[in-house]
Amino acid sequence: MEILRQNLPIYLKFTADDRLELQGHILVFLDEKTFEGCGGLEIDDEIRVTIAAQACLLLLHREPAYYPTLRTILVYPSSYLAKNPYDENSQAHRLGESWQYGPVVLAWDSSRQGGKNAFDGCNVVMHEFAHQLDQIDGAADGAPPLGQGEEWAGRKPIYRSWALVFSREFERLQNKAAKGKKTVIDHYGATNPAEFFATATEAFFEKPRQLKKKRPELYEELRSYYRQNPAAWHGSRNR
Repeated sequence: MEILRQNLPIYLKFTADDRLELQGHILVFLDEKTFEGCGGLEIDDEIRVTIAAQACLLLLHREPAYYPTLRTILVYPSSYLAKNPYDENSQAHRLGESWQYGPVVLAWDSSRQGGKNAFDGCNVVMHEFAHQLDQIDGAADGAPPLGQGEEWAGRKPIYRSWALVFSREFERLQNKAAKGKKTVIDHYGATNPAEFFATATEAFFEKPRQLKKKRPELYEELRSYYRQNPAAWHGSRNR
């Protein structure tokens, strides 16, 4: 898996079992999903594996539902011009999009950089595929389905805890963003609850020690949901 070593170096910090699990998820993902190049981009194995690896990282240790409504990933060479999802009358250059019953759209240069730099808190692939997880239950509301297996049978307390923590942390981010204060989570997450979940996911995987220190309850909710503890495999560089 030379592509993983080159384009997802954090993969080298995983246990042997996690590497094997990730590889298995990637193979299923690549078998189920179609990649299409846009803007003259020719799809190759590097593009497919690099994007699949980052998308599948969100599935480790969980009952894998391989983004069931997704069939196609459209990949542009770089940022592309698209309608502003929050303003129908304007367009903007975008790095990615996630449609509940349509494709995921990604800029390849940003997707590759997101995998190579696992410490900057910016990962467009994780961001858009977090939206896919959020949308599984039919609503992009920052509350993905939390139940998995028999141990989740009594889910009300789990959802209650999630709702309390996420609503409080979303409001806190909105207040800090409005004042221009520095935060672990990107200010874009203050747009709405769906964007908050996606940007919080980026911070969880790429700035886990900072998130755990600054927003410990949020970190624990995400750790419980993703069944991973990235603070344990991020080195001292992320302190």
